[in-house]
Amino acid sequence: MLETPVRTERARFEQIADKVERGERLSFEDGVALFHYPNITEIGALAHLVRMRKNPNPYVTYVIGRIINYTNVCWVRCKFCAFYRPPGHDEGYLLSDEEILQKIDELVKQGGVEALIQGGLNPKLKIDYYERLFRLIKQHYPQVIIHGLSPAEILYIAHISRLSVRDCLIRLKEAGLNSVPGAGGEILVDRVRKEIAQFKDTTQEWLDFMREVHQLGLRSTASMMYGHVETLEERVEHLIRIRELQDETGGFTAFVCWNFQPEGTDLPHIQKATPIEYLRTVAIARLMLDNFDHLQASILTQGPKIALVALRYGIDDMGSTMIEENVVSAQGSKFILSASEIERVIRGAGFIPKRRNTRYEILD
Repeated sequence: MLETPVRTERARFEQIADKVERGERLSFEDGVALFHYPNITEIGALAHLVRMRKNPNPYVTYVIGRIINYTNVCWVRCKFCAFYRPPGHDEGYLLSDEEILQKIDELVKQGGVEALIQGGLNPKLKIDYYERLFRLIKQHYPQVIIHGLSPAEILYIAHISRLSVRDCLIRLKEAGLNSVPGAGGEILVDRVRKEIAQFKDTTQEWLDFMREVHQLGLRSTASMMYGHVETLEERVEHLIRIRELQDETGGFTAFVCWNFQPEGTDLPHIQKATPIEYLRTVAIARLMLDNFDHLQASILTQGPKIALVALRYGIDDMGSTMIEENVVSAQGSKFILSASEIERVIRGAGFIPKRRNTRYEILD
């Protein structure tokens, strides 16, 4: 008797579940099968099993941080970005030192420990600007962790400053850079990158950059922006590529993903991915990324209700309070929660909130 497609899918899922329960690594084919498996609650339960195995305490962590978008000037013109302004545009800006220090002062007064400093690829800013800025920040606020820039920004800084990537990173680290966010990962498949950001770094350049970051003793996060022109197979390919690099370096602290926000971009025709798709994607990420300790929620794009549910789909960290955010918000999505609001969401999911720093060290 021939098996029905439903029975075949069920048998395949049970095979995957057995592998997860035995602690075995999932394959590319397993990941693709999970994206096609219809019962999302079963995938979520399996992801929650892995989450509790990796982090058995009933804690969900978060960090009090602030995003400082020091400039919006960028020549790269990524199709998915509504934040940037090209060089010479009337709406282009560069924050003054005083404005940046004021923002950090506000962060510190709220008990914050992490300054996420990101902007665009501004052709007027070379290595000396960042060295001076980071030293200025550390001079006034030595306790603040500079979680700074992005692979694309640092690769460009190295290029226009005529430095190797390694030497550029060394100088930034000596000036006060503490860790690097995993921005710009988008989908680590060149077909996709050429379509949505043709002038940005390639997949291999992004991976090689992160390898260099980790070899210099810096930590970073890894990210994925999904729901635009990629296939489900390419999402899995992305997860496997960062998993392989984590096998090699162990330098990623956490993984975070969010769905593409089409409003105000050059890809307005793309329909925004649903909350169900977000829950499926984070759960599969938790199952595939067996060498990552932490998965962050994307409160900014999903909001508190979906973030609460995601805490049963493999997520163990709520990310940052952010205090201020301009990049995703430029595309129409803006869910910025205070520390008390984040803690209310965590308790609502049945967990205990714990503040952390960028290194995932518990502070309280």
